[in-house]
Amino acid sequence: MEATGAAVRRGPFRAGERVQLTDPKGKLHTVVLKVGGQFHTHRGYFRHDDVIGAPEGSVVMTTSGVEYLALRPLLSDYTLSMPRGAAVVYPKDAGQIVAMADIFPGARVIEAGVGSGALTLSLLRAVGDSGSVHSIERREDFAQIARGNVEQFFGGPHPAWSLTVGDLAPTLPLVVGPGEVDRVVLDMLAPWENIDEVHTALTPGGVLVCYVATTTQLSRLAEDLRSHGGFGEPEAFETMIRGWHLEGLAVRPNHRMVGHTGFLLTARRMADGVEAPERKRRPSKGYTPATTDDWSPEDVGERPVSDKKIRRVRRDVGRGPDAED
Repeated sequence: MEATGAAVRRGPFRAGERVQLTDPKGKLHTVVLKVGGQFHTHRGYFRHDDVIGAPEGSVVMTTSGVEYLALRPLLSDYTLSMPRGAAVVYPKDAGQIVAMADIFPGARVIEAGVGSGALTLSLLRAVGDSGSVHSIERREDFAQIARGNVEQFFGGPHPAWSLTVGDLAPTLPLVVGPGEVDRVVLDMLAPWENIDEVHTALTPGGVLVCYVATTTQLSRLAEDLRSHGGFGEPEAFETMIRGWHLEGLAVRPNHRMVGHTGFLLTARRMADGVEAPERKRRPSKGYTPATTDDWSPEDVGERPVSDKKIRRVRRDVGRGPDAED
């Protein structure tokens, strides 16, 4: 039996799917193919019908003779170009989450919050049809945008995915029982507020992964995990990617790079009744535990998303207010 989404990644281009066009200067354009549609630039245009039915890797020419390479977007391309309401988890971070959390085929994963669905795509790819990803998102509009993006990428609903709208703490006990989850991935403002619920849901040895934006969040989360006692010593890291320019013997780093996007923290759940060994190293001079209780999006540099943009993005993914689930 073919895996979900595999069929839409193969064969000739079809109407309704996204195609990535690369011009002679390397600039990327992502368009959704429509029968009778046209792609216009200041250097001419071509008809979508010239691409529909062509094999992937074809070259299409505009009316002024400019050539564009047509390929299906890779997962990393899709997540960066798809319609979004909330900021997306970058591919470099999604890849680290899948690797460092050891998201395996058949794994049972809880994700909160789902945002625009970028990380959800990587999680579903990793668990496969035999696993499960249950995403919990507090905002209905973000949930609908994520649903549209996920279904467009996989060519329809994914059998391993469930999506619930609500806050994590009250929702988690309703969707999973104690010890039933292998991995929990949190992308939220104050993940430390849900440590008890996550500990209950995780199986012993299960992995908690948190994605946070600032060092203050990172510090508070690490200290609260240590104070809880039900998790092993947390580890934190960030990933940066620097591309390279390749032109004959002119091989050098690119002038721009994908630098800091967020911090990742991982911790393993201890067995029931077992507390993590006490930390032996001394805290640095001037250390004081984090005590801030009130966190707003503005405190951590999160930019508010206007209602107008959310309505537009929901229309773009076919999940407007009147859309049926």
